[in-house]
Amino acid sequence: MPELRIEALTHVYSAGTPFQKTAIENIDLTIPQGQMVGLLGHTGSGKSTFIQHLNALLQPSSGRVLCDGKDINADKYSRRDVKWQVGLVFQYPEYQLFEETVYKDIAFGPKNHKLSDKEIDERVREAAHFVGVDEALFERSPLELSGGQKRRVAIAGVIAMRPGVLILDEPTAGLDPAGCRQILDNIMDYREKTGSTVILVSHNMDDAARLAERLIVFDHGHVAMDGTPEQVFAEPEKLVSIGLNVPQPSAIAMALRQRGVPLEGSIYTHGQLLRAVLRAKEASAC
Repeated sequence: MPELRIEALTHVYSAGTPFQKTAIENIDLTIPQGQMVGLLGHTGSGKSTFIQHLNALLQPSSGRVLCDGKDINADKYSRRDVKWQVGLVFQYPEYQLFEETVYKDIAFGPKNHKLSDKEIDERVREAAHFVGVDEALFERSPLELSGGQKRRVAIAGVIAMRPGVLILDEPTAGLDPAGCRQILDNIMDYREKTGSTVILVSHNMDDAARLAERLIVFDHGHVAMDGTPEQVFAEPEKLVSIGLNVPQPSAIAMALRQRGVPLEGSIYTHGQLLRAVLRAKEASAC
């Protein structure tokens, strides 16, 4: 599985014109293989521009992206090959479904890689299993499926490429709570069984707190925070000042602290909140 290293990455749109805009600037990050990363930031913070650099959909204005020590923009062959190592699922990926059957849509990537029919079939079935697409749907048109099923088919099409890094941009956007939970459980199951790196772009702080082992927060084209959930959610006021929501337990803890309740520690889960309240209650009784 590949390691990603980002060195002084900057991207400027419409450079040299009156519409010039620096989307990200001087980003330095290393993402080890197998890490589960939550990528957070308000709209316009630069996170979407950033992830498109990780598989060479965008080329840097300056700086480099290295995958296993190799510059992914060294030449056209490097830019082509990295798309097999780093898979990117865009927000609302179901709008990109275009083949006449579910099977053909999932098989599109492996087929273009000139794999044998046997290998393609193996990958399609494996990817469908990972995301919960029943093989009974293989001969149906993707356009006939529900929103959640379409989302799974689109994700399966990327997983069928067997990327070492899987990037998902708001994979649960527009889904009901049950659909959200199923998609996220599928993604975590995929990571556990393959050891792949997963980068989850999300506005949902509760999902990020529950799933990620590392959180990277973007703000106005820069990395504003980078650490474990415990470290990042220890500063809820900073997250709010950036324009982000915080997990519900963090918001409740902030409100209680403002009312003078001495809650200790980083609080971002309901269990942590309950324990902190009980400790504060015991301390006040002494």
